[in-house]
Amino acid sequence: MNKKIISIINQKGGVGKTTTVINLAAGLSMRGKKVLVIDLDPQGNATTGLGLSNTANSEITIYSVLNGNKKITDVIQTTKVENLNLITSNVDLSGLEVETAGDSRRAFKLKDELVSILNDSRASFNYILIDCPPSLSLLTIMALVASDELVVPLQTEFFALEGLTQLMKTIDRIKSNLNPNLNIRGILLTMYDKRNRLSSQVESEARSYFKEKVYSVVVPRNVRLSEAPSHGIPVLLYDKSCPGSKAYFSFAEEFLNQDKPVESAA
Repeated sequence: MNKKIISIINQKGGVGKTTTVINLAAGLSMRGKKVLVIDLDPQGNATTGLGLSNTANSEITIYSVLNGNKKITDVIQTTKVENLNLITSNVDLSGLEVETAGDSRRAFKLKDELVSILNDSRASFNYILIDCPPSLSLLTIMALVASDELVVPLQTEFFALEGLTQLMKTIDRIKSNLNPNLNIRGILLTMYDKRNRLSSQVESEARSYFKEKVYSVVVPRNVRLSEAPSHGIPVLLYDKSCPGSKAYFSFAEEFLNQDKPVESAA
């Protein structure tokens, strides 16, 4: 199977991006896939949500890789979830844009490093998932340049689709200038409230506009989903029978099915 680098991206904050990264990664690793999560957000929420510290040893973080001090293979850490590895982030990362201002190749730094993982037979990951910061900054550009595909979590609320048009423009610019092979793998509707008419309106708008790009699974608003990160474990381990867990289990399944070879119609 070709190794896939997938960024979970939306420049709006609070749309369930990190929750999606953590629980998709957990769902895939529970199905025996080897997964590497790269926390590319200076807030480090994917780091703490998977039970590691975003204040501890700042030498073994993605920042040390992007500023040239470490090789990417030196900073991969294990988590409590089997098959699931993590490269942590911390607030140092927010200084990267200024520090690398003179480097003309800086947009390719993450991609160059990831090539070394993909070519290293010992580090065999089925999926590398990148948690992007909630902005269209240098870090996001690095992720877009390094990725094969994107998953866009879309909160089913007012103005959700307006934000998406800005993201699409950025993706098009990256495709035409830096990464022609970049594709949107899918759009995941999050924070869905079935009692709220707006949620179903946004859903039908998204589906009529993006068609089959929108995953059939929708992730509901769910208290357990927001509690799990404070315990440092994915909701799939924290409470596997809650609606949020069921949704993310189904999403991991739907995500995996996208990579099954399409049966040729005989």
